Amino acid sequence: MGRRFDLLVFDWDGTLMDSADAIVESLQAACRDLGLPVPSDERAQHIIGLGLNDAMAHVLPGVDPAEYPRVVERYSHHFRLRDPAMPLFPGAEEALRTLNDAGYLLAVATGKSRRGLERALDQTGLKTLFHATRCGEESASKPHPGMLTYLIDMLGTAAGKTLMIGDTTHDLQMAINAGVASVAAAYGAHPREQLAALQPLACMDQPQQLWHWLKRNA
Repeated sequence: MGRRFDLLVFDWDGTLMDSADAIVESLQAACRDLGLPVPSDERAQHIIGLGLNDAMAHVLPGVDPAEYPRVVERYSHHFRLRDPAMPLFPGAEEALRTLNDAGYLLAVATGKSRRGLERALDQTGLKTLFHATRCGEESASKPHPGMLTYLIDMLGTAAGKTLMIGDTTHDLQMAINAGVASVAAAYGAHPREQLAALQPLACMDQPQQLWHWLKRNA
């Protein structure tokens, strides 16, 4: 029996890296610095994975878009301070290395900036495991399918042979829009029930479950 999937596309924050809390705290700190309304934890978590403009519009709906660059600058400042302490989820590196050794194509589709992703890949030593990556400023924001269609075309596979793994409804809806199957990482930013409503193939509550499922089913 042939392999079900050839290409495994991972979100980064909240799926591979345990960074959701740092994103929320950094955004809240940025808003405090600038005297802007400070979003709740829930509101800030919802924007994880979105592109810059969509994220700012959601979390600061009453703020002039001209203010967005200032918010982003302060957010980046606070996030970089937390960078060295942000770990990968337990088992993530081992699983990626196992999947890479097994011959899967591995990719990242993330709302992070290119600079931010490259910094994270360098710090974790995972850069050589990924065959391609796509970042927030390089495609339309999730849940637009552009990130996935780009990666599929670049790596010469097909939507039916691609699996998206992510922790937000933005990831899973992007997969639906691209005609791609998905698995939900329910230990990340968005609640399990919201992820399950989008009917992923599986919904994992711990990273270790996700890796075992991939090895059995992908």
